[in-house]
Amino acid sequence: MTGKLPDGLIAFGPDANCTLDTCPLEWSIFRYKPSIPANGLFIGIFGLLLAVHALQGWWYKKWAYMACMVAGCILQIVGYVGRLLLHGNPFDFDAFLIQIICITVAPVFYCAAVYVLLTQVILLVDKSLSRFDPRYFYWFFIPADIVSLVLQATGGALSAVGDTAEDVQVGVDISKAGLIFQVVVLTFFLILFADYLIRCWQKDASLLSGKMRFFLSFMFLAVSFILLRCVYRIIELKDGYFGPSFRNEPNFIALESSVMCVAVLCLNIGHPGRALCTESDSTKTASISLGRTNSLKSERDGSL
Repeated sequence: MTGKLPDGLIAFGPDANCTLDTCPLEWSIFRYKPSIPANGLFIGIFGLLLAVHALQGWWYKKWAYMACMVAGCILQIVGYVGRLLLHGNPFDFDAFLIQIICITVAPVFYCAAVYVLLTQVILLVDKSLSRFDPRYFYWFFIPADIVSLVLQATGGALSAVGDTAEDVQVGVDISKAGLIFQVVVLTFFLILFADYLIRCWQKDASLLSGKMRFFLSFMFLAVSFILLRCVYRIIELKDGYFGPSFRNEPNFIALESSVMCVAVLCLNIGHPGRALCTESDSTKTASISLGRTNSLKSERDGSL
């Protein structure tokens, strides 16, 4: 929305020419200057989490997982840099566009990593306990993640370049559709996740080693936090960019920034490398031992 004001001033949009020298802060999209300490802190936290994920990915050779986590952290960092730029000039349209798109879509990459992990867990532990062929998880959740990404990114871009309030609202509605779709998919994923764990426990609790339980617990927590964040973003956008929820920085810090930091930290603490690599090695060892036993038995039977 180009929001034309007296003397040819424009507060928001590609042609925005307001600055704090020419326009009051109340005319800006947020109506506040994003906090330097808070946003600087989150840049530092996500930078640290990124470095740890990169190191863990290299150590455990979990390249695809590492790529998703690093991509998400980079988007978070870029988004918070955009918010820092908005502190200097709350009317900076490019900075607004950077932060709204990057921070909104970053969790999609974390979700992609988690979706793949559950498939690997099921194939490793006992795929017969899954209600669906694990391959369907790839075919459903990854495309669904891409749809969510496209909707949120497209909505963010359209809402930022709209020429009228109606155009902006169309973009906001598309972003909300992407977030709602993500909430539905995440909820379905958590249900399948919990169902599989319960079925494992009911059949044989020893199917899940201590390391595997530790890893799965933190993965479940991470997805739950991402789900909480998505629900908050839907509520935040219920009145569009010009409602009170969108202009509440304390809520944003608590329910977006902090929640996502905790979610990514959970995926650091419960990194899949140790659990999956250990389980995979154990499975291979057991298979080799079983093969040798069968081979010896066959030799004895043949000699009789």
